[in-house]
Amino acid sequence: MLTKEVKAELTKKFGKNPQDTGSAEVQVAILTERIKYLTPHLAENKQDKHSKTGLMKLIGKRRRFLKYIKNTSEESYKKLIDELGIRK
Repeated sequence: MLTKEVKAELTKKFGKNPQDTGSAEVQVAILTERIKYLTPHLAENKQDKHSKTGLMKLIGKRRRFLKYIKNTSEESYKKLIDELGIRK
């Protein structure tokens, strides 16, 4: 699961300051970590429909954040995508 230390590290890396947990870049980084955690679980437990629904909601939320970042700053979007390794 996502610990406080991992969240703090992501906020320090992607945020404007160490307490900046609300910016879109930090939110995308946190959502990406949660998605990376849930994906192997669903590979093992194919019948877990509740977790699959939660994963789909996380992916949709991340997609909306990425769309917002792309509309506001193309450079920031490309940098974030490269650092997180989300898309090719």
